[in-house]
Amino acid sequence: MNTIITSLRRTPYQTFAALSVLFFTLLLSGGIFVILTFLQGLLGYVETRPRVIVYFQVKTPEKDIFAIRDKIKATNKAIDVTYISQDEAYKIYEEFTENDPLLLEMTSPDILPASLEIDALKPEYLPEIAEFVSGMPGVDEVQYQKDIINNLLNLTSSIRKTASFFFAYLMFMSIIVLTTTLSFKIALKRDEIQVLKLLGATNSYIRAPFVNESVTLGIMAAVLANIILIGTMLTLNTVLATFFAGIPELTISLSEVQLQVWPFNIPFILFTLGVTALFSLFITLFSSYAATNRYL
Repeated sequence: MNTIITSLRRTPYQTFAALSVLFFTLLLSGGIFVILTFLQGLLGYVETRPRVIVYFQVKTPEKDIFAIRDKIKATNKAIDVTYISQDEAYKIYEEFTENDPLLLEMTSPDILPASLEIDALKPEYLPEIAEFVSGMPGVDEVQYQKDIINNLLNLTSSIRKTASFFFAYLMFMSIIVLTTTLSFKIALKRDEIQVLKLLGATNSYIRAPFVNESVTLGIMAAVLANIILIGTMLTLNTVLATFFAGIPELTISLSEVQLQVWPFNIPFILFTLGVTALFSLFITLFSSYAATNRYL
């Protein structure tokens, strides 16, 4: 370890350049990863909420509403159909207008419509269910969250494409800077490398110091980047709690394991640290092998 530190101190400018590029690459890559997983979790949450809401005319009998509910269930395109009576709708209205008593005085359960909240089995069933119920007697209005889901899909897709391009550029620049730095160090030790080869040293033995130095830089950059990422996520837990007060948690599916991405928690933070560490290891190993292979 002392040998690695001494070697890094002998070329402070090259070391600082390589460390800086690695640090910003890992920091931005980790940030992009957190944003994408958060959006994916939010999209999954929206897709599992009651997405088709059918409002009925005030005078529609309950038996007619229940008949429509049974027809929707018979299509096998809905996970669940929940009936919201006029009294239940009034209680919901009370919660929303608790800070404005005047609005509450002007409203009674008799003027609020009953409704059905429908969980679709698949997102593509949304327009089919909406069209199926819109022409039925007693139906006043049909609402569903297709636009919200499409907007989230488009946003996630755009961020993923932009992130992929930015990510590839950062990785390319990191490899270039680290490879150049190591090539400069190797050039300074060219005579020493030739002597070692004449003495029968293997390529692995000659390559080891440069690989170790590169990996050390990667570890330092990963530690610094992850400290900032952890601090940012813990801060966002407090800041975003107000905006997502009605959302208990967001999760994404990894194979058969559900990973909670909101609120940010220790398993997710450790998973993010693992991703940045693997990315750092890939960059440093690839750069060190690319630099040393030119001379070996």
